Amino acid sequence: MTDPVKTRREGAILEVTLDRPKANAIDLQTSRQMGEVFAAFRDDPELRVCIITGGGEKFFCAGWDLKAASDGDAVDGDYGVGGFGGLQELPHLNKPVIAAVNGICCGGGLELALSADIILAADHASFALPEIRSGTVADAASIKLPKRIPYHVAMDLLLTGRWFDVDEAIRWGIVKEACPADQLMDKAWELARLLASGPPLVYAAIKEVVREAEDKQFQDALNRITKRQFQTVDTLYASEDQLEGARAFAEKRDPVWKGK
Repeated sequence: MTDPVKTRREGAILEVTLDRPKANAIDLQTSRQMGEVFAAFRDDPELRVCIITGGGEKFFCAGWDLKAASDGDAVDGDYGVGGFGGLQELPHLNKPVIAAVNGICCGGGLELALSADIILAADHASFALPEIRSGTVADAASIKLPKRIPYHVAMDLLLTGRWFDVDEAIRWGIVKEACPADQLMDKAWELARLLASGPPLVYAAIKEVVREAEDKQFQDALNRITKRQFQTVDTLYASEDQLEGARAFAEKRDPVWKGK
C-alpha cells in the first residue's frame, strides 16, 4: 500500500500531498498521519511555508472516508493532534499554509482547504458541503464560513449542500485565484517562495493576532496588543529581525531575515 501522505521539501517550503485514490478521502489513520506531518512542519525552525494539495487531477479531497466509517471508523474517533485532516485544530501553527485545490473539494475536504491561509484552485475545481444530504453537519464549516463570507451565502451553501464552481468561490472570497490545472502547482510554489523570503516572525505575529482576535471585539483585541499579551508580538519586537528590517529600510536594501 502506498503512503497516503506524501511530502516534498525544498529549502524552507514543505509540500504535502494527500494521495488516497480514488477520492483522497480521509480516514482516522490518515488524519492522524497528516496531523503528525503538520505538527512537524510547525515545529521545524527551518521550514517557513507549507503547501497542501491532492494527488491526481480529479480530487483535492472528498472529506470523510465513508467506506472507512462503514468498516468501523468512528465519526468521533481519534483524528490526531490537528483534528480532522491535521490542520483545523492544530494549536500554535504560526506559519503560512497554502491550499492548492486541484479538483473536487467537498465536505471535510473543503473544511481542510478553509484551514489554510490562502487558497488557490485549478479552474476546473468544484466545491460543496453535502453533509446535509446524508443527515450530518459540516461542523467546522458551520463555524468558519459565516465569518468569512456573507451570512446568507454561507447559510445557502450549508443548508442546501449545492455545488459551486471556482468562479463563485472567487466571487465570495473563498479562493484567491484560479488557473489552468497544469499551472496550479507552479503558482502555489511561486507564492510559497515569495512568503518564504519574507519575515517569519512577522508572519507568526500576524497569525497569532488573527487567531486570538477572532472572537473578540476590536478594542479588546487591540488592548491585548498594547498590553503585550501576544507572545509572538513580544518576540518580534525583541528580535534581531525587527532591527534588521529598520536598518534595511533606512539603507534602502533588501532585508536578510533570520527568524530570530
